Amino acid sequence: MKKLKTDIVVIGGGPAGMAAALKASELGVKRVLLVDRLPELGGILQQCIHNGFGLQIFQKDWTGPEYADHYIKRIKKTNIEVLLHTMAVEIKRDSKVILSNDIDGLIEMAPKAIILAMGCRERTRQQVSIPGSRPSGIFTAGVAQRFMNIEGYMPGREVVVVGSGDIGLIMARRMTLEGARVHAVTEILSYPGGLTRNIVQCLQDYDIPLFLRHNIIEIYGRDRVEGARVAKIDKNGKTTGETFEIKCDTLLFSVGLIPENELSRMVPLDINPITGGPYIDDTYETTREGIFICGNAAFVNDLADYVSIEGGIAGESAANFMKNPSEKAFGVETIAGENIRFVIPNFITRSDEVTLYMRVTEPMLDVVVKSTDGIINLRKQIVKPSEIVEIKLKSDQLKKIKKLKEFRIDVRKNK
Repeated sequence: MKKLKTDIVVIGGGPAGMAAALKASELGVKRVLLVDRLPELGGILQQCIHNGFGLQIFQKDWTGPEYADHYIKRIKKTNIEVLLHTMAVEIKRDSKVILSNDIDGLIEMAPKAIILAMGCRERTRQQVSIPGSRPSGIFTAGVAQRFMNIEGYMPGREVVVVGSGDIGLIMARRMTLEGARVHAVTEILSYPGGLTRNIVQCLQDYDIPLFLRHNIIEIYGRDRVEGARVAKIDKNGKTTGETFEIKCDTLLFSVGLIPENELSRMVPLDINPITGGPYIDDTYETTREGIFICGNAAFVNDLADYVSIEGGIAGESAANFMKNPSEKAFGVETIAGENIRFVIPNFITRSDEVTLYMRVTEPMLDVVVKSTDGIINLRKQIVKPSEIVEIKLKSDQLKKIKKLKEFRIDVRKNK
């Protein structure tokens, strides 16, 4: 087995991994290794040819490949070593990392710090248990996006999108632009799962119907999809007797994303059952010292810009840990209170500035975000589960938080 020496290994070459590697290199880490299983850096960005990237960080309205190219060019100017077509197959309990590629075979290394940036994967038809036959023409929205934007194949002509996640909304528009007819986007919940801008720009602007509280209950077809039966869902989530059939040759599933954490479970890291990613503190360190995680592997973000910001924090934290690998006690635990699904990070340790990311459980108008001892008391006109609530904590607030045993945050109607 080939031995390789490195100080920090970053697993995943998407926006989070590239930002993490760059930040570590900028802070003086001489041996940074960036690993990705694809033949090029950029991750999912390379197939996201729509615009909307870079608005938060660079005040630019880039496409995904343009956003990726910005980071790739910066990486080429550094001493960061990049291994492409290389799979991270194992992280051992002693934090040794095993890689594999077709040139070197197995590669073993013992880095001083590890940054996990594997991104996330899509839920499939099987994971949402939709009955019916198993013909061709059934794709996740991301797979269809790659077929069209990278491989140049048209997945189908008569389309139904199942679920209203952002990738599904974007693909509804993309398929329409390429001449397909998108008959419907169905959503089992009473509210859409994607960003408001995508609802407007991808569905409303193209007159694509969105059926809320509707679900596919059966798929028809033998060799190729021929149609799907759609049922109305009541407020308790049960199927009503009201159904109708849509004839189509293609179904695109956009029913949620899952943080990719098979490597994390090998360590093993403590996984948060709500987010699907490991528990982390505000330096993006996991419950295992020296192992950091960022981007969609930690929790599913709304924007690539947020992912890059988190990657930068993880890169900085890994560089600091490598220089001073002292034990660090986890700080004050953040608690998701009333009407909040989760709060990230799970623990607060820093004293300068910390950004909290939260998702609410349901859409609400005119609310107040409140926390323990009134440290946060913020009014918002609207909050939605599809859009992360971002709150920046300043040093004076963090000093108060550090005196607490736990830090609970609630979202309540403004009275």
